[in-house]
Amino acid sequence: MVGYVCKYTPYLVIESLGEKTVRIEPKISSYEMSNSLTHPNICSYAKLVLEEILKKKTDKIILTNCCDSIRRLYDILEALPFIKFLHIIDLPKKRDQKGRFLFKNEIIKLIKRYKEFSGKNLDIGNLRDLLNNLSPSIEKRNEKLNLVIIGGRCKESIIEIVEEFGGNILYNLTCTGNRPPYRPIGINEDPIEAYANILLDSYPCMRMDDTKERLDIFTQDKRIDGVIYHTVKFCDLYSYEYADIKDKIDIPLLKLETDYTDTSEGQIRTRVQAFIESLKEKAKKDIQPKSTRKDLIVAGIDSGSTSTNAVIIDANRRILGFSIIPTGAKSIESAYRALEEALKTSGIKMEDLSYIVATGYGRISIHFANLEVTEITCHAKGAFFLNKDIRTIIDVGGQDSKVIKIDKDGNIIDFVMNDKCSAGTGRFLENMSRVLEIPVDRMGKESLDWKEDLEISSMCTVFAESEVISLIAKNKDRKDIIRAIHKSIVKRIISFIERINGEPRYIMTGGVAKNIGVVRCLEEKLGEKVIVPDEPQIVGALGSALIGLEKLEGLTICV
Repeated sequence: MVGYVCKYTPYLVIESLGEKTVRIEPKISSYEMSNSLTHPNICSYAKLVLEEILKKKTDKIILTNCCDSIRRLYDILEALPFIKFLHIIDLPKKRDQKGRFLFKNEIIKLIKRYKEFSGKNLDIGNLRDLLNNLSPSIEKRNEKLNLVIIGGRCKESIIEIVEEFGGNILYNLTCTGNRPPYRPIGINEDPIEAYANILLDSYPCMRMDDTKERLDIFTQDKRIDGVIYHTVKFCDLYSYEYADIKDKIDIPLLKLETDYTDTSEGQIRTRVQAFIESLKEKAKKDIQPKSTRKDLIVAGIDSGSTSTNAVIIDANRRILGFSIIPTGAKSIESAYRALEEALKTSGIKMEDLSYIVATGYGRISIHFANLEVTEITCHAKGAFFLNKDIRTIIDVGGQDSKVIKIDKDGNIIDFVMNDKCSAGTGRFLENMSRVLEIPVDRMGKESLDWKEDLEISSMCTVFAESEVISLIAKNKDRKDIIRAIHKSIVKRIISFIERINGEPRYIMTGGVAKNIGVVRCLEEKLGEKVIVPDEPQIVGALGSALIGLEKLEGLTICV
């Protein structure tokens, strides 16, 4: 079995030599072995390819010199004792006549090397048959919601998530992108030359000098509803392209940066689902109510990492009851308890509920819900319901934080979430309260009486804790240290606001909004008043209940 990674790899010549091939697609959660052989800043994908090769002992590999990380990978593989065959293809930078000639010669070099290794001869007729048996690329057409996914190498699981939530990938311009434009090979045509041309006729990757074709589709194809730009951590090539694209297109754009491991799939799922929800919300037309029933009662459940919250509303959008309980070991059990508490406070029975909508961290586990919607969409819906003047929503919960920008009609324009790091969240505050030996609910009020303006430079929970311990050792006042902690949280929030060009008015939701110290620091930094709802923790649950009611009324299109 011969492994390869790049879409430009002429793997069919290897198969025509009688060898099976497979594209290496790592499904690994850590860099257990590859960390010791690579630089910390090498592309995450290249590092995981190495991990996959080491674990599976793949001994025959073909690479292309598409970037520095893959070239470095080649150097590492060359030194491994179990590797039997290793070849790197010199991919041309231009797709002109000279580039096509050079690429044809690179394919001939590969054939010659593999023949010397295996002792097998190339069957030209077999190569022609293999090429002719590959069907031309068929463009998917869907008039409802068409997306472009572009950027660096993208995992198949991301494509599956997009399709699961109703997105149609019209163009895939990532490294794993659209199939080359295969076509029938004429009887008098040189299959090797034809193969070189077919591969180079693919949408160009960022290795190529002329990448204009990648940008042209955004102006030429009016069916495109949204763009997902995916980059892999430490991939410089595609980070530059993102900076170029975001300034040149006027189409909703979601940026995803992953480390290519399996550990971030939950966050990716939330971001993709929220993006598609916002596109569908914008695409809805003048849909008239299908129901005017006055006896509708809807429950919204927000299953968070720290608390699980439930809200009950009626057809007039009045809050009949709500609950906030700690999230236990099982999200489904917490959801049941939160719903029972909310029903109890509202005097409503379970059988009286018309609809249940789940959102939040554990929404997928709430099987008794009729619908699941991302917390991005729900917080936007709930916050806008509470105050129609707001344009930026700041939600800081137990394990994640997010900033959402909306328009005058409450539609989501853009949003940003934290990654796997818990810096600047409720969990961060809990850790600091433990170090300072003060209950977390007292930190806000105590910090208001500060005297010395201290700084905590790191936003990393571990490093920030070390700084706090150092300040304690210097006998700094606890009030001043707490304010410095609050300022570090605000620094993180401000960076999110700047990324989406957040605008006044601001509203803060989530448990951390109850910390008056954080709110005051945020107001100082923004120079603006920050609205805090009477109960900021239930905004997501309220939004999910409102979405459920609109769903019953036929006013909204939801996933």
